[in-house]
Amino acid sequence: MSISQVATRIEDPASVDAAIASRFSTRAFLPKPVSRETIADILRVASRAPSGVNTQPWKVHVLQGASRDSLVAKACAALDAMRADPSLAAQHAEAYDYYPSQWFSPYIDRRRENGWSLYGLLGIGKADKDKMHAQHQRNFRFFDAPVGLIFTIDKRLGRGSLLDYGMFIQSVMLAARARGLHTCPQAAWNGFADIILPHIGADEGDMVVCGMSLGYADEAAVVNTFHTPRETVDQFTRWFD
Repeated sequence: MSISQVATRIEDPASVDAAIASRFSTRAFLPKPVSRETIADILRVASRAPSGVNTQPWKVHVLQGASRDSLVAKACAALDAMRADPSLAAQHAEAYDYYPSQWFSPYIDRRRENGWSLYGLLGIGKADKDKMHAQHQRNFRFFDAPVGLIFTIDKRLGRGSLLDYGMFIQSVMLAARARGLHTCPQAAWNGFADIILPHIGADEGDMVVCGMSLGYADEAAVVNTFHTPRETVDQFTRWFD
């Protein structure tokens, strides 16, 4: 697709707003397949995301069918093993700190609200360890989406490249919305890089940035009624004249 064709598609600014506003972390998908052509189209559009000196640091691995199912099986088995023996978690270290080592307000408050609001919607209480584990494991089933995306980067690049990567990932999600698809970006996959990287035949020196579920949302699933709140503009903005 040419740049002019992309520009024509989003000529109305309201369509961009609609894609942004309607995006949410979808946690239940239909088994309806997504064509390779559609996925490639999404990635072509997303590749217009900016990056410092045009480094374009993104590397995308698309998993469908047997390759997806095999990774799901490996990750779920690892999660079950960690539950039985928590010491195994040391074998699955993340390559970079996605979250702070010490939480503090207001971020810890938002995290708690997010977690308990979601679990409350699903009827999972604080003592329901089995249900919590099952819901956590849904991450590693790509929430039943037919497409799993794994994003990797050459770890020799600087932290700025992760900022560039975030803009690319957001572009993927918005291009997906423009085609009636939904997504769920997933940092949960980061801890299983030792399983993922050999599975996808990643280049030596690559690290996992995150995973993503991609597909058609199951609109009947109660979990997809969960939409996180946002701070108002006045709460996060300072104006200077």
